[in-house]
Amino acid sequence: MFQALFNSLSGLFSFSRSLDTVSNNVSNMNTPGFRGSDSFFANIDGGYGTSIAGQGLRPQPGDMRQTGTPTDMAVEGEGYFVLRDRSGELHYTRAGQFRFNDSGVLVDTATGYDVMAIGADGGLTQIDINAYRTMEAKPTTRVKVGGNLVTRTVTTTSPATPINATMTVYDTVGATHALSVVFLQTDNIGNYSLTIKDETGFTVYTDTVRFSGGRLLTPNVASFDLSYAGKTQQITLDFGTSTSGLTAMTGVSDSPKLTVEDGHGVLGISSMAFDDKGILRLSYSSTETREGQRVALAIFPNEGDLRLAGARMLDNSSIREVEHGRAGQGRFGRISGGSIELSNIDLTREFADMIIIQRGYQASSRVMTVSNEMIEQLYNSTRGG
Repeated sequence: MFQALFNSLSGLFSFSRSLDTVSNNVSNMNTPGFRGSDSFFANIDGGYGTSIAGQGLRPQPGDMRQTGTPTDMAVEGEGYFVLRDRSGELHYTRAGQFRFNDSGVLVDTATGYDVMAIGADGGLTQIDINAYRTMEAKPTTRVKVGGNLVTRTVTTTSPATPINATMTVYDTVGATHALSVVFLQTDNIGNYSLTIKDETGFTVYTDTVRFSGGRLLTPNVASFDLSYAGKTQQITLDFGTSTSGLTAMTGVSDSPKLTVEDGHGVLGISSMAFDDKGILRLSYSSTETREGQRVALAIFPNEGDLRLAGARMLDNSSIREVEHGRAGQGRFGRISGGSIELSNIDLTREFADMIIIQRGYQASSRVMTVSNEMIEQLYNSTRGG
């Protein structure tokens, strides 16, 4: 009878602790990246009741939800994000709510811990955007010449009228310079002189553009040098070909087009995103992009044996072995940028577990009541009651 009393008491304690686990699961149902836990019951040798042998993490992933925030991330498949605290200790989480702090370092919003990137050598470093905030200036090197120049009858009493255009180019430090371009018909078969001058009026390039039947003959490609800020840059003029280039047709308006195909000043970041490989992609304009650092992931061979420390982080004391790697390689899952992983809590399962726990607790309580009554009856009988 006394043993039954102690056994029922152990059941009450164990079911109570199991309910603590369920209540923690339910309370974190809206916590991003939260993994539910299960309590494991174990028999106490010798028939001395039961105890909670431990807890196991549910490895099933939660649903994904798009946030539209480019620094938010979720792992599709296996893998945990790697964080580092101020003491240098590593932590692991599935909650990918990250932001760049005032120092330009990507951190976890809940803890402030640094989010780790993995280098080519497999080493872990913080993700620092400062080195990518601007893109250096790039000088203009290529200009496409197109459009049409109207061929007219030229006489001494009716001389040709200059056709003016401008183009803006970038130098090596990103400063802009406006060059004046003048086309002047030189004869009645449609040939033109081309003169390009810099901002001071100095002629930097002259040539004759020749046509036949309104189609370009020469030149197809030409080049000239400019000197700014003590550095020389070469600019190539692409006139096209006889079938796709500058023309000299009658019956069409004068419309020369000078398209600067490259070059830019110092650019700032216009947008950023993490791709499915965890690589930070930065855009500076419609055509200028740069590849940043790559987010590190971690996998564990004993994931089911892991425990949570709080609602978001794994308990480091439960980690026996860890492997760091890159998203999309081997067993490592892929990254879903602009999304977060929700908790993997299923309320239907939790309610079912609560009913089982409640019934178990009631049964243990009933055993305790019966044991107590029997002990009381035994006590009364020994007194002759």
